[in-house]
Amino acid sequence: MAEYADRAAAGAALVPSLAAWRGSDAIVVGIPRGGVVVAAAVARGLGLRLTAVAVRKLGIPSQPEVAAGAIAADARVINADAVRAGGVTPGQLADVERVEAAELQRRTARYGADGDVAGRTVIVVDDGVATGATALAACRALRARGAAHIVLAVPVAPARWRPPTDAVDEWVCPSQPRDFWAVGQYYDDFAQTGDAEVVALLHDPRAGGD
Repeated sequence: MAEYADRAAAGAALVPSLAAWRGSDAIVVGIPRGGVVVAAAVARGLGLRLTAVAVRKLGIPSQPEVAAGAIAADARVINADAVRAGGVTPGQLADVERVEAAELQRRTARYGADGDVAGRTVIVVDDGVATGATALAACRALRARGAAHIVLAVPVAPARWRPPTDAVDEWVCPSQPRDFWAVGQYYDDFAQTGDAEVVALLHDPRAGGD
């Protein structure tokens, strides 16, 4: 049986663990696309501003759903174990990164800037963690932009996964099953999120949007 009905329900489930930030000057930062749906529910529940940070997974060519790493505007994370296990050559990785960098640029332009995070607490939200590459790229990018305190909050992740302390100051995850296989297995509805939905949520005043 799935843990969450959908991404909005997963975001609502995160709110109690983040209650200390309710009404503060913290910013909720969703990772597009699906993570923004979760983040919007968090922002509504806490009365905080919602924004986004564009990140792109670098998939292994033979298994695109498996992350060899991830990139953001100010960060690059490589999963060396996944690269070795997938037999990914430097040339293949460069080709994947070239394609994803173009999509990263498109998404950054489409969703807008992720706001001024310098000296602020940011609550980074995604719909789950598998390898962690995407979430860590987002956190490192925000750290590079001067975020003072980074909280990474996701509804589900593998049992043994923990973020490194140089990237994340607080880790919130209510479900870390031992038999983790994929994020989607913990949702009844894990339908793909489109650009239009992301943009609408980022501009929804109920989620703290502009």
